[in-house]
Parts: sequence; structure tokens; C-alpha cells
Amino acid sequence: MPHEQNLFISYAHIDDQPLTPGEQGWISRFHATLDALLSMRLGRKATIWRDQKLQGNDVFSDEIVAQFSRSTVFVPILSARYLDSAWCTREIREFCENAQRHGGVIVGNKSRVFKVIKTPVDAEAALPAAMQDVLGYEFFALRDGAPLELDPAYGLEYAQLYNQKVAKLAWDVAQLLKSLEATGGPRGSGDTGTSETAAMLSKPVVYLAECGFDRRTAREQVDGELRRLGYTVLPEQRLPADEADYASAVASLLARCALSVHLVGDAGGAVLDGPGFKSTTALQNELAVSRCRDEALARLIWLPEGTRSEQPTHQAFIEALHQDAAAQFGADLITGDLAELRAAVHTTLKRLERPPARAPERSAADAAETALVPAKLIYLLCDEQDRKATIPLRKWCRQAGFEVALPVFAGDAAQVREAHQQLLTACDATLVFYGAGDEGWKRAIDIELAKAAAYRAGRPLLVRYVYLAEPTTGDKDDLVDMEAPGLVDGRGGFDAEALSGLAHALGAAGAHT
Repeated sequence: MPHEQNLFISYAHIDDQPLTPGEQGWISRFHATLDALLSMRLGRKATIWRDQKLQGNDVFSDEIVAQFSRSTVFVPILSARYLDSAWCTREIREFCENAQRHGGVIVGNKSRVFKVIKTPVDAEAALPAAMQDVLGYEFFALRDGAPLELDPAYGLEYAQLYNQKVAKLAWDVAQLLKSLEATGGPRGSGDTGTSETAAMLSKPVVYLAECGFDRRTAREQVDGELRRLGYTVLPEQRLPADEADYASAVASLLARCALSVHLVGDAGGAVLDGPGFKSTTALQNELAVSRCRDEALARLIWLPEGTRSEQPTHQAFIEALHQDAAAQFGADLITGDLAELRAAVHTTLKRLERPPARAPERSAADAAETALVPAKLIYLLCDEQDRKATIPLRKWCRQAGFEVALPVFAGDAAQVREAHQQLLTACDATLVFYGAGDEGWKRAIDIELAKAAAYRAGRPLLVRYVYLAEPTTGDKDDLVDMEAPGLVDGRGGFDAEALSGLAHALGAAGAHT
């Protein structure tokens, strides 16, 4: 049965003391803001209970006990004082025990306890075991190594972050309340029969990697957006601090996912307790690479341009993501802003939800009917500056009976990326025009082509060629000196004869030449 009130706020008296006399306390402000936002998300007045008569000793009363059976959601405001208070920790234990007798604390894999972490706490051993692993909502920011509560008293930036955090909390609480109302109230952890749950199960599961503190706000925005759209986002619980246990837990979660998203910043994330002294950021990437090699896993890495770290180990990891194909294996590297990352996430999920149809295999007799075989498609990858310089090459392709397509250069990030993936999916051959693009551009293209199999459902490219054009560089000289396969040296001018190998390769594969 539905409860009489939506939410119970549990807090310690000292945490509602204003920083400046005469101003509203943090808890009182939080209560008012959450009330307003939750009411808007529900479309009706929210019912929130908080004991506003608490004294300095945080006395536990029968009036408080009576609220537990009336409340759907429990919101403890964690702080050093809260965890040190026998009365506060008793509240959460009493609520959990009452909830277990009336439908359970966990309903449909969602907890009815939403932890608000006002200030960092050393340990949560005083909480019930089931609550220790629940992810919380951090209402503080680290500045120069010291935590500051998200409080308008610290400035406009903190006020904005505070409002964003409460808005996310209000949304998550509203979604749980609506889900429970649709099923008549809590039914226990085994209840997954709602249409909403069925819709979530039909969508790809996303692993949103833990990150350093400087990327947490961006991560929360991506997390909130995906959950609002009905995607399951992992991890949903706190991960172990031990390296071996952490690796095992992450590998298990990745096995459930179709996409992993890694947000990499200047900070490397927590260093795990283990012989490898690995950060969570680096280890999660390693595990995602392993998963991607073994089975299909789409990957996105957000590494904004200019990201650097003063930590040597993390800086080495950043450089590896830029330069080492093994570290970036199977991933799209996003170097733009957060909007570009979000666009890439939506484009990738759209592709995963509607994978391209695999072309049916043709019999030998069908292949022999060359008149009915469509022209082979060559994807000509070039820098936008080289568009005009590729005209002789494009004319040759068409005269030889091939279709040719250039990358999409205009449009928003999502449109450009989707067009690129569609061309990699559909083409029969790739021809890289290495002219104005520098060595970094060429390396990025090589990594993109290495990932092509992920878009092609295992269908290999027939031909991969590189066409060298002016200006001459050391990297181009190296390609010639090392006799790189599939190389056409056109720096001395366009020569159709030099392309005979490409024509023959596609012709032997069934092209119309």
C-alpha cells in the first residue's frame, strides 16, 4: 500500500547551524529546495517529514519511530556528527528494519534510502550493511585538498552545484515513487514486472566508469541524462577498495553492458589497495579493453583537449590513450567538450539499439553475375583542407567503376560521427589521403580504421590503401622507406598507373572495372 508521506529526512542538529548568524541552516535550506523540486517532478505537493524540534543532543523519540512506517523514502544527511550519533544511526537502522517487514529496502534493484553526503566521512560502519554499498549524493567539492559544502555562502559556483545536486536527487526520488505507485507500493526486490522495468531491460546497459574528482560533475550529468531516458547505468553500488576485488566486480559489471564510457581528467581517481598500485581510472580502461577484445563492447573515452596531470603515472596513462592503440582499443576518443561526449553517447546507443542489417551472403553463381553487382564503395578519408586536392583521385575512382564518398565535414558532432560510422559500415575499401593532415591526424585515422570491425558486424574490409600527397614529411618518408603495405606515393603528382593495385584488389574481389 502507498505510504502517507513520500520522504523522511534524517539529520544531526549541528548540521543545521548556519554559517552566518541569522541565515537559514543548511538542512532547512535543503528541505525547502527538495520540497519544491520534488513537488515539481511529481506534479503535486510532496510530503516530507523532518523533526524540526531537534535539540543539541539529537534525542530519539516515539514520534520519530512512528514516521518510519509512514514513509516511502529515507534520506539521511551523512556527516561526521551523524555517524557519531547513536540516535541518528539508530534512525536509519530502525527504518531499514521496518522496511524489511513491509516490502523491503531494495525494490526493483532500487534502494529506498538515498544517502546525502554533506561532508566526507571516513567510514560508514555504523550504517546497516545493505546501506554501506549504496552510492550517495556528494554535496561537497574539494578545493586545495579541503572539502567545502555546496553552500551559497561559498559563492555562486557552489550555489549552482547545490541546485544541480538537489535537482538530480529530486528526479531520482520521483522516479522511484512513481514506479512504486504504479505497482501499488513496495513488493520486494524480486518485483520486476512493471512496463517501465521491461522497457529498461530492452535498452543497452551502460557502464559509466568511476573517474577523478574533476570529472565527477560531468559524470553526474551524463548519468542523470541516461537514467532519465530509461537506461540502466552501472555501477549502482560502491565498488571494493581492494584491487583484486575491484577488478572482479568491474569485470562482472562490464559483462552485462553493451557500452562503456570513460571520463578522463587531470586527476587519476583513487589508487586501489593492491600490488599494482593502479588507479580506478586506468584499471577500468584495462578491463574494458579486455572485454572489448573478447566480446562486443562499444567504448567511448572522453579526454578533452589539453588534459594534463602532474601525477606522472596518470600523465603516462593520458599519453597512452592518445598514442597507444592498445590502450584505446575499440574506443572512440572524444577530445571536444561535454556536449560532444553526450552526442557521441546518444549516437552510439542509437546504433546499438538499431544495429545495421547484415548483408546476406551471395552464392558463387550470384557473384558471377557481375552485371548485377553494385559498384564497390571506397571511403576516401581526408583532411577537409585536402578536399580539392582529392578531385583527380575521385575522378579516377568513378572512371574505374567505383563509388567514392568523402567524410562529412559540416554539422554537429553527433551528425558527423554517425555519418562516419555509417560509411565505415557500408564501404568495401578505405583510401586514406595523407596530405595536409599531420602525423597526429594520421594516427587518429589509423585508430579509427582499427575499430571498423566493431561497426561492420565482423565483415572485413576488402582493401585498405594510403595515398601520399604533398607536403613531404618525415612520417611519409618513413612509410615509403618501410614499404608499408597498400601505399601509393603520389607526392610527385597524380599517376593512375600507381593505383592499379587498388583497382586489381577490388576487381579480384568482384568489382566492376
